Amino acid sequence: MARLPYKRELYEMKRRYGDDLSARSHGESYFTLFNSRFVPDGLYLLDEPEAPLSPIRQLAFLSMIKELVETRRAQFIIATHSPILMAYPGAEILQFDGKSIRSVRYDDVEHVAVMRGFLNNPEQYLRHL
Repeated sequence: MARLPYKRELYEMKRRYGDDLSARSHGESYFTLFNSRFVPDGLYLLDEPEAPLSPIRQLAFLSMIKELVETRRAQFIIATHSPILMAYPGAEILQFDGKSIRSVRYDDVEHVAVMRGFLNNPEQYLRHL
């Protein structure tokens, strides 16, 4: 009898997410979770959703967000360090520096500059290790 309440929850998880999420990679599991939880007219507050996602999956995630925003009127507020997610077309990027909050251009974001610099010349960064 003690297991009965959990059977319903397990059934709902299986119905909503399909196969056992542990059968997928960490990133694939999160991507499936995001995809199944987003609904029309939703407001989503996400804290570093890129953490489990590969760069390719981050691009797919951007595509998912774009489709939800444009066709299902969803809204997203995302805290991120990912230059890929910050590149969302038309995104307003706010920088929190501990004293103030200000709007910044994509090209002025420190993480974007560091990533560009690293990709253009990794040796310059790696020799300081």
